[in-house]
Amino acid sequence: MSLIHPIRPSPISGSWYSSDPKELSFEIDQYISKAKNPEIVGKIIGILAPHAGYQYSGPTAGFAFGTVMNKKYDLVIILSPYHAYHSALLLSSAHQMYSTPLGLVSVNREILQDLQFGLSKNDFQLTQIANDREHSLEIEIPFLQRSLKGEFQILPLMVRQVEPDDAKKIAKILFDRIFHQKVLIVISSDLSHFYTQSLAIRFDMEILSQISTYSLEDVFKTEKNGSGFACGLGAILIGMELTRLLGGDEIKILSHSTSGDETGDYQSVVGYGAAAFIGKSLPEDAEFE
Repeated sequence: MSLIHPIRPSPISGSWYSSDPKELSFEIDQYISKAKNPEIVGKIIGILAPHAGYQYSGPTAGFAFGTVMNKKYDLVIILSPYHAYHSALLLSSAHQMYSTPLGLVSVNREILQDLQFGLSKNDFQLTQIANDREHSLEIEIPFLQRSLKGEFQILPLMVRQVEPDDAKKIAKILFDRIFHQKVLIVISSDLSHFYTQSLAIRFDMEILSQISTYSLEDVFKTEKNGSGFACGLGAILIGMELTRLLGGDEIKILSHSTSGDETGDYQSVVGYGAAAFIGKSLPEDAEFE
């Protein structure tokens, strides 16, 4: 059996985003600097960001990551979908580090192993995989590398399908292992896929509106009844509950766009949204300022 290389190589560098560090840094910085967010009072616990190629969704992602610019977190939990088939409910990386053109980011293996054990005791399967080609998790990392202050570790979690009750259980198992950390939750999800611009806006506004209510059940119903869509629905449900457990009491929608806004093709678009998960009653940590 071959050994797993400690570094996960990027399958999307040079296509989904630039492989040149200077060009990539400049592009991300521009997306963030051009995003003008409303004033946010309280502590940023999590963000929702899209995961398409930067030329399509980068401007919207800039709003999400702009809320954590120059803030310090020790651990970033990235929740994303997994677009290929796998029998496991949850997936993570078997590697020790993720590689991007901006450098290496370490996976917190200790928490990951403890999480895997805790989930298995509750009949939830978490499988660690090597050399995956999932773009939706990796694509958030360069934005984190440009926005966060200092070094951080990540806990990568790719979610297949999950319903609200199980999402709450999984979030509690996660919370019990990370509540003592300075943690940021990053939820990676695009919204509706391949509708006309007018339909996409209608669907996307509905699911973003439901996300802002902090009700997992209402978000799940929105997708189930076809009035709104998100390819990272499972990640959103777990992320909503986890941020709530961490003190979140407001979800502020920051921006929405579609691929048509960048390409000019409004006949078949993908929707993108950005949001901040805020603890209004939590004082901003002095180290974050």
